[in-house]
Amino acid sequence: MGTQLVFTAPRQVALEATPDPPLKPGEVRVRTLFSGISAGTELTQYRGTNPYLHKRFDPERRLFVNQPGLAYPLKGVGYEQVGEVVEVGPEVSKVRLGQRVWGSWGHQSHTVLAENLAAPRVLPEGADPRLGVFARIGAIALNAVHDAEVHLGETVAIFGLGVLGLLALQLARLSGATVIVVDGLELRLELARRLGAAHVLDFRQTSPGEAIKDLTQGRGADVSLELSGAYAALQEALRATAYNSRVVAAGFLQGEGVGLRLGEEFHHNRLELLSSQTQGIAPRRAHRWDRLRQEQTVVQLAAEGRLQWQPLITHTFPFEQIEAAYQLLDRQPGEAVQVVLEFP
Repeated sequence: MGTQLVFTAPRQVALEATPDPPLKPGEVRVRTLFSGISAGTELTQYRGTNPYLHKRFDPERRLFVNQPGLAYPLKGVGYEQVGEVVEVGPEVSKVRLGQRVWGSWGHQSHTVLAENLAAPRVLPEGADPRLGVFARIGAIALNAVHDAEVHLGETVAIFGLGVLGLLALQLARLSGATVIVVDGLELRLELARRLGAAHVLDFRQTSPGEAIKDLTQGRGADVSLELSGAYAALQEALRATAYNSRVVAAGFLQGEGVGLRLGEEFHHNRLELLSSQTQGIAPRRAHRWDRLRQEQTVVQLAAEGRLQWQPLITHTFPFEQIEAAYQLLDRQPGEAVQVVLEFP
């Protein structure tokens, strides 16, 4: 038997025994080593604010309808896992015992993966297994930077310095951009300084839109990325961006858009507002890029030392203390960036 996380109600966490089924041909069993908690999507499920708890997404019409799509207890939460192959089934030839693989199988002690899913997600030999935690969230950051269409020599403004923002900062710099970042938490601002941000703005002390215009000789950022999921930050991103330019929104915005004033800079500066979402890739890239290639790219960059992920891990909890991990992210966000669960 294994163990998995269950949200029994908003802000109520439990661990539940789960069967460890026999392997079928072409399958491997993976023992989870580390699992990362997403401070965005997962906290909406933990707090009970996720839109899927109140509405259902109709996949054929791609439309939310007023019917609950999810209900407590919630299982299968979590998408940042890495584990070790501990058993291989019949007919498996591309994966061997002891290899470490990353994937998205939820906060649970074991999982069974098809060989064709595990084989392209094997970590480089000798890599710190915690790297695998960043493959999926790194792919989300890469997708946002790709959607921003950053060009060499441009200025990129990033709003929100959680894990997503701190990875996007580095990816934008690797793309040749000068990066200005905005947040209101000192721990995150200091990490951004260490990771190469050209300018670090605390929105508690300055108006980001005005400051970014001043830093760019009145022009504004060539492109802005909103990665915090806060409508106030999206409004400042619109204010900060150059005429006839783009704002990419990849943060998980919740509820009504309180604070947005679309009749001001958005309207008068002819701005393009683009949603960058984890399930989709822009049509002009979709024939070349998919989620797997994004994840593999992030892992390769990190393994080569070009993408720094170790400084983002601020806390590691034993899996049995997962409730305390969620409480930290929920109640004291200024103290944590990436929280990692370690499995016995």
